[in-house]
Amino acid sequence: MTAMNILTLVVVIIAGVNGGLVGPANFNLVAAISGDQTTLSRIINVLVGLAALWQIMPLVGAWRVDPIAAHAGAAARRAGVKPLPILATAANAS
Repeated sequence: MTAMNILTLVVVIIAGVNGGLVGPANFNLVAAISGDQTTLSRIINVLVGLAALWQIMPLVGAWRVDPIAAHAGAAARRAGVKPLPILATAANAS
């Protein structure tokens, strides 16, 4: 996972927690920190939206990989051995 993926995932998680606070408690953490509908709060909301859009790429990439072959390949790489040929073929086919 790249640093950008980790950063955007953290931003999306924080935004989700903020949204969870808005629903039941009517408390918007972004507005409390930066003011309601100020330029700073709008910039923060735009960055959250961009982070969410960025997170679409890893999601789509995860759908392209056969999970069994990906897991077997990752486990084999950690162990320093080559994966079984049938699993390696399945992973390369996608």
